[in-house]
Amino acid sequence: MFELIAEQLLNGLQYGILLFLIAAGLTLIFGVMDFINLSHGSMFMMGAYFSILAQKLTGNFLVAVLLAGVGVFALGMLIEVLLARRLYARSHLDQVLVTYGLILLANESVSTIWGSVPLYSGLPEILSGHITLPLGIPYPAYRLVVIGAGFTIAIALFLLIQRTRIGMLVRAGATHRTMVSVMGVNIGFLFAAVFALGALLAGLAGALAGPLLSVQPGMGETVLILSFVVVVIGGLGSIKGAFLAAIIVGLLDTMGRAFLRDLLSSIFSPSVASDTGPALASMLVYILMALVLFFRPEGLIPMQKRA
Repeated sequence: MFELIAEQLLNGLQYGILLFLIAAGLTLIFGVMDFINLSHGSMFMMGAYFSILAQKLTGNFLVAVLLAGVGVFALGMLIEVLLARRLYARSHLDQVLVTYGLILLANESVSTIWGSVPLYSGLPEILSGHITLPLGIPYPAYRLVVIGAGFTIAIALFLLIQRTRIGMLVRAGATHRTMVSVMGVNIGFLFAAVFALGALLAGLAGALAGPLLSVQPGMGETVLILSFVVVVIGGLGSIKGAFLAAIIVGLLDTMGRAFLRDLLSSIFSPSVASDTGPALASMLVYILMALVLFFRPEGLIPMQKRA
């Protein structure tokens, strides 16, 4: 039982890390540009497909992940220049409608190019085995790599936002947009870079998730919903809040699906537990979101007010 709990905790941490990579880009785009991007989940999907394509061309998994990130970065830049920047001054409803159209376009595009049959990203032999952790707990090596890579990216993103001049401009643009523009900063370039960076994070998450999930059209919609939950719980526009919320959501969802039915069976009859447990487990993160909205509407770690 101890090994099972430890394994599920690590699974929840790994899931939370992937959610953070997606939600960080989503909340960054909203925090800086006040732009609701429903097509963000499609960047996750494109990262997975680009990784599979690059792996077939190069035969190297690490190179494939990096190339997938570069490809999604370029795609995000293209979308921002051709479409998104024309919507910044429009209402959120217009933004939602247009980016929802991008979801349909992306799904149809990958179906046409790669087909609708699920694909699977291969792993190098060195990452396909298990590693024995302290106390004799075996755990898949690749999942540990995902956890380590996710934490590394999270630290790099935090340092970029908090410790560099670019990060200073991003934070200033999020809270004092007009003042930054008056001081001569190219807001158009800043917005394009932030949008592409958000797409890059989602694309890297998709490339890393390729060996863990079936890569298929529409795979971005499920993670997009959970990413919005993470953004709402953490606080709109807050990177720190997104990280904290993603870890909480990942652990809560994973542990609930693994143990809630058994926990309920100790209180109710096995038939009631079997019927109620899975349904309640899938609702836990939304119950948490409702509680956060009720007691702390601005989120766990809210962003500063926009000026």
